[in-house]
Amino acid sequence: MSVETFFNKDGVHPIGPYSQVTRGGGFVFLAGQVPTDSAAKPVGNNTTEKARRMCQNAQLMLETAGSSLDKVLKITIYFSDIDRDFEAVNKVFGEFFTSKPARTSVQVARLPLNLEFEMDVTALA
Repeated sequence: MSVETFFNKDGVHPIGPYSQVTRGGGFVFLAGQVPTDSAAKPVGNNTTEKARRMCQNAQLMLETAGSSLDKVLKITIYFSDIDRDFEAVNKVFGEFFTSKPARTSVQVARLPLNLEFEMDVTALA
């Protein structure tokens, strides 16, 4: 099985030694998608705007690897404050992921760059 890595200059640039997206075995795996611009600077003035940017970033990276939102199988969303942000993120999630992939939402102590949430995505190639 071959593994391919992809880079998109408009996607969130890695802040460590990892790829933005990998494809192998018929699957696409995204690095954590966050509400930042390509330079990893936080964007959005409220939870809805931030969630929208996170989903847009995921869409861009899926398309970079030849996949799409409707091929997503599983998502995990990590929240720094699930009580505060869950409802708004959930609403935006429904706008982007109309195929209703499996999803897990968990609260964590802290996320990189002190961000409010991060999304882990696995899709079909």
